[in-house]
Amino acid sequence: MVLTSEIAKNYLINYANKTTKLSREVKNNRLFRIINGLYETNANVPGYLLASSIYGPSYISFEYALSYYGLIPERVTTITCATFDKKKKKEYKTDFGVFTYRDVPSLAYPEEIILKEEDNYSYQIATPEKALCDKLYTLPPLFNFSNLENMLFNDLRIDEETFNNLDEEKVYKLSRLYHSTNVDLLARYMRRNKNE
Repeated sequence: MVLTSEIAKNYLINYANKTTKLSREVKNNRLFRIINGLYETNANVPGYLLASSIYGPSYISFEYALSYYGLIPERVTTITCATFDKKKKKEYKTDFGVFTYRDVPSLAYPEEIILKEEDNYSYQIATPEKALCDKLYTLPPLFNFSNLENMLFNDLRIDEETFNNLDEEKVYKLSRLYHSTNVDLLARYMRRNKNE
C-alpha cells in the first residue's frame, strides 16, 4: 500500500517524534521509501503499480505500454508515462524501478486510457492505439508512408500482425487531437491499408 508521509505519521499517533519513528520504520524495512514523502508497505510490489502515485496525473504509455501489448519485441524496464501541461520531462530512479514522464497534448491526454486493478492497486495504461500515437508524437516529423513504415517496422520493430489488429477508427479519432504530422500520417496509412 502506498502511503504519504502524513498518512504514515497518522499510523504512528502514539509516538512523540513521528519523523524519527518513520525513519526507523524505513531503516528496519517495515516501510520502503519510493521518493521523498512517499512510502510503500510491500518491498516486492511491481513498479508499474506505483507509477501514477509518483507523479501525476499520469498513465503508462510509450515503450512500456507497447511492450506490454506485444507491439514491440523488447522487454522494457523503464516505466514510461504520459502527463500533460507539465512542460518538462521527469525521471525518478527508485528502488522500485526507473520512471519517466513526458507530456502529450492536453486534448489527447484523457482519451483511450484503461483503468486496471491488480492486488488492491489501480493504475492507468494507454490502449495499444494510444500508446503508439503517444510514441509517434514524440518523434521527429515523418513525411511519407515509406518513412512511416521504416520507423514502425524497422526502427521501432513493431510486430506487423499485432499492428494489423489495431483499431483504425480509434487512431483516426485520436489523430484529430494531437495536431501531429506523425499521428496524422499513421491514421492515413491505416485507413489506406484498410481500404486496399
